[in-house]
Amino acid sequence: MSIRIAVIGAGLMGADHAAIVAEDLPGATLQLVCDMDAARARAVADRLGATDVSTDPEAAITRDDVDAVIIASPDFTHAPLSTASIRAGKRVLCEKPLSQSPQECIEVMQAEEAAGAKHVMLGFMRRYDQSYVEMKEALTGGQLGRALMMHNFHRNVETPAADFTGAMAITNSAPHEFDVVRHVLNCDYTAISAYQPRRSDSVVAPVVMVLETDDGQLVTIEVNNNAAYGYDVRAELVGEQGSIATNNVAYTRTDMKLAAATRYEADWRGRYHEAYVRQNRDFLRFVETGAFPATAADCWDGYCAAQVAQTGVTALETGRKCAVEMIAKPEFYA
Repeated sequence: MSIRIAVIGAGLMGADHAAIVAEDLPGATLQLVCDMDAARARAVADRLGATDVSTDPEAAITRDDVDAVIIASPDFTHAPLSTASIRAGKRVLCEKPLSQSPQECIEVMQAEEAAGAKHVMLGFMRRYDQSYVEMKEALTGGQLGRALMMHNFHRNVETPAADFTGAMAITNSAPHEFDVVRHVLNCDYTAISAYQPRRSDSVVAPVVMVLETDDGQLVTIEVNNNAAYGYDVRAELVGEQGSIATNNVAYTRTDMKLAAATRYEADWRGRYHEAYVRQNRDFLRFVETGAFPATAADCWDGYCAAQVAQTGVTALETGRKCAVEMIAKPEFYA
């Protein structure tokens, strides 16, 4: 029987998820596209052959002809719609963040614990990217020895909004790094420092963070939302016996006028398309079997990302290293 999926949100991410369901998920049906803009929902639904459209997300979640939900609506809706999905007994793939508020993440965890089973898979799709998969395998396989440091660069062409701030670089952009580093190193953070260069004509100067882990490693994260030249995400894991680094994906190189050139992506969508497909296939298996995927992020991971981001904002504003203080991990997520 085909799993009938409702996609909530018909913007860039929602449309991409809907396309993956319709075109890359054998065993799934794009049942419903939901968006507050009815015309936008209809345009995506018609293009991809969805059965129906809606402008009411909570009503969409509870429909009898919907088996599972993908949430790709604005960030502030993620926690309440995830909670609504839990209460409706529907498995949900929720785009990151679960919430920028650690307390709201805790409330979603409490709802999930009360339901007695995991329902929410969080969209930290870099866990499924081949470069990070190979990086984690190299570490766990022992080729690198013990991990010492991990360096991360996250650069965008330009800020997504005129009012974007350094704090938002930490809360909106860096959570992907916060999560995938925890995943690769199998660690938690104990402290964070954050800095911005004072000399910059950019709308938002780059933010550089240094994090300490509970296993004695150092992690650096640079977020530059006005890099200008292209979308560029890289990471290097340094171990006692060697290092491993991700490569930019470039299918061609142009040689002209005494120079060689490769292209950058304009944004994340091309760079991580295959990771999204892998993630969504894992979500489908989760819906079919009820077994939470080993690679996937859960609500606890969402809470951890929110807590370190909140602490990072405090570190940036105060200019001091701040301790990352987590609640005790619930046994439910052990």
